[in-house]
Amino acid sequence: MPIDNFYYRSALEDFRSARQRAALEEILARLRGRSNELLSYEEVARKLRLGARADRGVQQIPVAAIVGSVGRYTDFTRSFLPRETTDERRWASVKAAAQETGMPPIEVYKVGEVYFVLDGNHRVSIARQEGMETIDAHVIEVRTPVPLTPDVQPDDLIIKAEYAEFLEQTRAADLLPGVDLSLTAPGQYARLKEHIDVHRYFMGLDLQRDVSAEEALLDWYETVYRPIVEAIRAHGLLRWFPGRTETDLYLWVSDHRYELQEQLGWPVSPAAAVADLAAREKHRPGSEPGAWRQAKTVERYTDRLFADVLVPLNGSEAGWRALEQAVGVAGREGAAVHGLHIVRRGAPPDAAEAIRARFEQTCAAAGLRSTFLSEEGRVAERIAERALLTDLIVLGVEHPPEGGLTALGSGLRTILQRINRPLLAVLEQASPLDRALLAYDGSVEAREALFVAAYLAERWKTSLTVTAVTGRKRVPASALDYARAYLEIHEIQAEFLYLKGTIDILHAVMHERGLNLLLMGGYGMSFLERWLAGSAVDVMLRMQHWPILICR
Repeated sequence: MPIDNFYYRSALEDFRSARQRAALEEILARLRGRSNELLSYEEVARKLRLGARADRGVQQIPVAAIVGSVGRYTDFTRSFLPRETTDERRWASVKAAAQETGMPPIEVYKVGEVYFVLDGNHRVSIARQEGMETIDAHVIEVRTPVPLTPDVQPDDLIIKAEYAEFLEQTRAADLLPGVDLSLTAPGQYARLKEHIDVHRYFMGLDLQRDVSAEEALLDWYETVYRPIVEAIRAHGLLRWFPGRTETDLYLWVSDHRYELQEQLGWPVSPAAAVADLAAREKHRPGSEPGAWRQAKTVERYTDRLFADVLVPLNGSEAGWRALEQAVGVAGREGAAVHGLHIVRRGAPPDAAEAIRARFEQTCAAAGLRSTFLSEEGRVAERIAERALLTDLIVLGVEHPPEGGLTALGSGLRTILQRINRPLLAVLEQASPLDRALLAYDGSVEAREALFVAAYLAERWKTSLTVTAVTGRKRVPASALDYARAYLEIHEIQAEFLYLKGTIDILHAVMHERGLNLLLMGGYGMSFLERWLAGSAVDVMLRMQHWPILICR
């Protein structure tokens, strides 16, 4: 039956309105740092190793839970607004027909709590525009061991793919039904599986027989994992770490428990290890690793990442090199430079004035906004306090921290432990920061460095090389997979290197490739290593000539 002209003309107007809203959605999604893409069923099926299908017949499904499409995921936004003007006639015809004769059921795949459109993308788009909460659908349910919810983002699939592989290797979904072992950081499932494998090895020694992987998993869960998780729940430890899971904390508590036993020389129960951590925790909002990145996501896309740059100055040549570097950064960012001089008791007042004069003259010559603050106090503590009011600390390093217990007295380590801002350590010379090496191991701190590296590559056109180094602890290849996927989303080209050796190989790579900036997070460190500062950062501070951007 021919479509009535009135219905068709009205549908055309609706389509044009939907296209305008689609363009606005694209802008808002970029500002918020969240993907506006529909999920590709093919990609989800491949990454999550989807299983058998079952026909569930025709039923009503929530429109808001439709998050992807089979084959046409690029034609619509996440809320199924049309992206292409060439789709105008098709979209308007479908809507006009639906107004005359009603809307037939769509066909979907159900995966977890979400749906992917097999047939009926335009009908979903129209239902969304009409504000419909449910829609009739012929549902084919696809079995998955990994839970999916309507808020899932493309980035999440990287970690969920690792979870799917872990569940397949261990058969945990079948052996421990209803148990959530999900983690929030890439590369951590290899560590979790290692815990199970080590438990299996010692079970074999204790029982003096071969232990199957399935038996080891069940025993590990009952005797190791569950007692720690129950203690975590009892102390409410999870509330200090929003966005983390019980399994995240299990790994952290396990590390801490081992370190306590090494320090004390006697066994420590899971409950005692959790209680010790709970007693030590002095939570300050925004101080946890990754908080700065979350807070700066909007500025990263809409304005600039470094609007205020702090430069501690003490009159040494190292401090003036740091100021030279800070002026270069501020010039690129249009940032203000804040000089900070910590006055030692008994120091002559004219020393501070001489530093102020040179600082202000340097900033004025560069045409930069600047302020200068001179105050008394402990140097490291004052710098850490003032750093909370700025976006980047540029610090001239004269005496890099040594390894072992001597590092406890390092002012630089004190600063790094207390701030959650990037710190640009300037060593022997300032740099144009146009050829960067990112040392990446998948940790929260390294993801902070990846965030900054992507910004420099995109805004400053800094060339980028990304590397993972095995070191004492093996960094899984999946860590680089996440970095590669993250940069691809931002359309950034980079070279990727997976190097075998110790961390000092980074120095050789910098020299051979003529790179002039190293970006690092907390690279391959355990809790105790961070506490004692025997870290890869310290090694590079002692070896490197070019600046190092250290991210927490």
